[in-house]
Formats: sequence, structure tokens, C-alpha cells
Amino acid sequence: MANATNYKQLKEDFVSNLSGGSVIEISQVLAAPTVVLILWSVLQARQALFRPQTPLGLVVDFLLNVGAPLLSVTLYSGTPVLLSTFLFATALFVYVIPANPTGRRKKPKLPPNAQSDPKSSAPSGVAVGQLGVLSTKPFLTTYRGSMMILTCICILAVDFRIFPRRFAKVETWGTSLMDMGVGSFVFSAGIVASRPVLKERADGRTTPLFTRLARSLRHSLPLLALGIIRLLSVKGLDYAEHVTEYGVHWNFFFTLGFLPPFIALFQSALSIIPSYAALALLLGTLYQVTLESTDLKAYILAGPRTDLLSMNREGIFSFWGYLAIFLAGQDIGMLVLPRRLNARGTSQRTRLLLALAAWSAVWSTLYFLCTDYNYGTGLSVSRRMANLPYILWVVATNTVLLSIFYILDIVFFPSFYNANDTRTEKDAYLTATSQVLRAYNRNGLAVFLVANLLTGLVNMTVPTLHVGPMPTMGILAAYMAVVTALAVVLDVYDISIKL
Repeated sequence: MANATNYKQLKEDFVSNLSGGSVIEISQVLAAPTVVLILWSVLQARQALFRPQTPLGLVVDFLLNVGAPLLSVTLYSGTPVLLSTFLFATALFVYVIPANPTGRRKKPKLPPNAQSDPKSSAPSGVAVGQLGVLSTKPFLTTYRGSMMILTCICILAVDFRIFPRRFAKVETWGTSLMDMGVGSFVFSAGIVASRPVLKERADGRTTPLFTRLARSLRHSLPLLALGIIRLLSVKGLDYAEHVTEYGVHWNFFFTLGFLPPFIALFQSALSIIPSYAALALLLGTLYQVTLESTDLKAYILAGPRTDLLSMNREGIFSFWGYLAIFLAGQDIGMLVLPRRLNARGTSQRTRLLLALAAWSAVWSTLYFLCTDYNYGTGLSVSRRMANLPYILWVVATNTVLLSIFYILDIVFFPSFYNANDTRTEKDAYLTATSQVLRAYNRNGLAVFLVANLLTGLVNMTVPTLHVGPMPTMGILAAYMAVVTALAVVLDVYDISIKL
């Protein structure tokens, strides 16, 4: 018992990260999925390696989209630029060798889940505008899938010594890869949440507040239930945890579970405030002003834990920051999800690219002004409080990533944006996206839950702090292979698990 207690304390101290890494270091790690996308796109556009899908193509897909990010946070964590350089050089080599015209001309048969879609099975002469105002963009699938893969890798890798401490969640002040991960998860969820709002606006209808709240509760209850299950399992199994992350009882599932009803309430404010972005900025600014002008900051960071509120103050008050991130994600979703029904392909691409570039510049400038000591307010990022600098850092980084992914999308796969009917668009979408990334994107929350369960299982059966580098890599590779296999099987059998 004493040894178990000592090991638990050692694990809690190990996952503590006092200062984090620099924004540049984190950006270098986040560059890995971007360079992987370049290599994947060259292999697909020039050699048609992934359509139709073959066992070899699936293996290469896994090695690129899962193996490379895994290496970037483990063996290459000290030299992520070297890994990116190697991947980019490979992409150049593939680009200059002769293309595979046979593979490029061959039009693969649509998978069952595409054929079963009544819109995608419509006659080729049916115009896109007659079938809906929303489309599933390749770069969004790539972005969400890449983010989910990196998240699943980090939640287990952080328990091993091969994972740098600067990438783990920061104790109070600073930036880290995992701090970016949780914020990106919320931002990504906000993008998807804009779909029903866009459909309502397209239909010219408005859902009453009570109906919105009722619908939001249906989404909240499963997440809150998962939060309770996680709480009971962590306490019951005496699992190592860091209280200053969310509090004594709170966890990330509670944050996700409380977002839908608050989003339903805040949607009513759009009649006064012009956009979700303005609403997010207003909420984040008011929260930061409250932190700076009252005792709230001191209470969150150093207050005694005497009751339910004080025991969970990090999770409760950081919720407002995550809510602002979610709203900012919705604003980007309102921009990138709609089809531009009255625009030519080139015009559509240019307008969206300029809009994404403009928003990237806006959010990045606001982050600079908020954190710079010479030209701004000199505030520090705190994921623990989810303060305004943290909000702006997450939103700016994700918007820039989306812009880069979109540029690669239109460079390598412009046919998607030139499609005149949904069958052609669906086929172009499947050609432009990785099967592995599609699978992670489709059942992201369910895959995340399974990854959490496997993480707990590994930690209960393996003394992770005492495992050497090579066994660690074997465990992490096997873990990601299991998670990826589950995601791909669900996708192949056309199963979508909605939580």
C-alpha cells in the first residue's frame, strides 16, 4: 500500500508542469500535421495511392497521419523541425517523380456510406443549390481528424517519461501542447455546432428558446453522465490526478456537458450583438476584467477548498473561457461550412481564403496586443483559468491552422470546389481526405472516450514512469493502432455514434 501511495504521489508530481514551452516550440510540433498533409496530398494527387483504398494505402495512411504526430511528441520532440524537414523532402521527391496517370484516371466506386446518402445518390444533373446549403469540406475533416489524433496520443504519452514535461498541461501560467489540445477540442466542437444554426437560417425559421434548451439538454446529459462515471472511476480506483487542473470533482466532460445549454441561451443575444466572434470577445473581455478588478483571480489560484464551489473553482470559472472559445469556433463555422451557391469555383475559393486570412490576422493581432509587454497589456496565458490570453491564443492558432489546411486543399484538390452536383462533390471529397482522418472526425467524441478508457487501463497495468523509451514507443504505437482500428471499422460499417 505504501509503495502504491508513493507511486501515485510520484505520478502526480510528474505530470505537474510549472512553466510549459514556448509558443514557437508548440507551433513547430503543430507543423507536423501540416507537413504530413502535404506529403499525403502529393501521394494522392500524383500517385493516387489512397483511392481506391488498398491495405498498403491504409498502412501508409496510418504511418503518416498517426505515426508522424506520435514521433513529433516523443522521439523527435527535441527536433520537430528535423522530422518536418524529412517529411517535406519526401513530398518533394514524390512530386518530381512521374505521376501515375492510370491511377489518376480511375474513378473508384463510392463506399456504402456515400451511396446510402440520398443527396449523394441524386442524378448528376441535380444542382448543388437544390440539395442544401451546407457541405462537408475536406480541409475541415483533415483539421478535426488531425486534432483528435494528436489529442489521443498525448493523453497517454504524457504518463511516460519520453513525453517532454513542457508539453504537459501547465500548472498556472504559460503555454503547452496539451493546453492547446483541450482548447482546440472545444473550438472544433464549436465549428460543428454552427451546422443547425445555418440550416435554420437557410429555412428562414427561428427555434424558440425553450425548444433550443430542450434540445441542448439531450446533448448535455450523455456528457454529464460520462463526467460522473469518470469522477467515480478516478476516485474509486485511486487514480493519480492533478487537482489544480479542474478541481476536486470537476473534469473535462463536465465542461463539455454544460456548454450546449449555455450556447442555447447565448444564441438569443445575437439579436443585439452582430456575430458569434463579437460575443466571444465580449465574454472573454468581461471575464478578464472581472479577474483583474476583483479577488476572483486570487480565489481561483490560492483560495481554500472548503465547499463544493471552492473545491471545483478551476473547472467552474474556466468554463467561461471555454464558452468563449466555443462561440469563436461557431463564428468560424458560420464562415466555412456554407456552400457559396451563387459564386463560381474560383470566386468561392478566393473569398473564403481572404476571409480566413483576415480572421487569422485579427485573432493573432489581438493575442499579440493582449500578451506583449511593450505594445500591449502584458497578460500571461493561463489554461487553469482559461483567461482572455488563453482564449485568443487558442482561437488564433486554430484559425491559422484552418487557413493553411484550406490553402493545401485548394492547391491539391480544386475539383471539390468545381463540382456541380453532390455525387461529383462527394467523390471529390473522398479523394481529398484520408480514410484515417475521416474515421477520427466522424466519431470523434466516441473515439476520445475509448482512448480515455484505454489510457486508464494502461496506467493501471503498466508502471509508466519506469518504462524505457523503446517499450514506451511500442505501447503507444499499439494503443494508437487499436484506437485507429476502432475508428476505421466504425466508418467502414457506416456507424456514427452520437453522444
